Amino acid sequence: MTRLVVQHPTLSDAAVAAVEREVGKPPLRRTACMADWDAVALSGDQVDQLARSLEVDADIVSPTLRLTDFGLAAFDMDSTLITIECIDEIADYIGRKAEVAAITEAAMRGEIADYDESLRRRVALLEGLPQDTLEQVWNEKVQLSPGADELIGAMKRAGVRVLVVSGGFTFFTERIKQRLGLDLARSNVLEVSDGKLTGRLVGPIINAQGKRRVVEQTCAMLGITPAQAIVVGDGANDLAMMSIAGMSVAYHAKPIVHSQTHHAVNHGGLDAILNYFSDQTAGANTLA
Repeated sequence: MTRLVVQHPTLSDAAVAAVEREVGKPPLRRTACMADWDAVALSGDQVDQLARSLEVDADIVSPTLRLTDFGLAAFDMDSTLITIECIDEIADYIGRKAEVAAITEAAMRGEIADYDESLRRRVALLEGLPQDTLEQVWNEKVQLSPGADELIGAMKRAGVRVLVVSGGFTFFTERIKQRLGLDLARSNVLEVSDGKLTGRLVGPIINAQGKRRVVEQTCAMLGITPAQAIVVGDGANDLAMMSIAGMSVAYHAKPIVHSQTHHAVNHGGLDAILNYFSDQTAGANTLA
């Protein structure tokens, strides 16, 4: 048996009706942003085509999938837990945002073979910036992605430990950890001397394989397997950790990520992920 979950922040009656015609029966549940059907015979390709044509998110999941079946959720930070790429916004303070953002975008799309070198190139451009610039970015630019509080809160109530693992910087991941009450944070360390960025990193780079190792190590520490982990990200450097997870979710992700993950949220917020789980949607209120 399979379950079809269709979502959009403003899920229209027309979209629900179109899915109903395709499936041949009305939904089990219908809220303002979600509808689901049980015992659906559609293939993954059919569901993907339906999602594209109706401009909604649509996923096939197990009807018995429960959030409590998982022990760890690992999140990328930039453009996943938060809405920005921090390094691009730091570069904005020296008038080089466009230059740095172009490299970031190419790296996230998987178009740069040497991620470490691309990161070093971007960090080098920040040499001489006052360390206080990081605080400015945090105060003026950083916003949580929609639904982040709701999703993390539900995971904590379900007993799922939560990790942020990022190719970004500890200045931000530690603050996100505190803001959301996360259990663990791992990322790169910017070198600072005399109150200014040196344009260098301290220690090994958290790249794609580094992210995977962090997830593997965290699972081992928790006494679980990666099959009991959920991984959420948006860029090519998230694929290695996604490949070992029991559930991977592409969140407003680059095309290369969509083709290699279990599920995708293109329209909704992070809390849309909760609707994949039977123990999170069972009590959903239907619309009159």
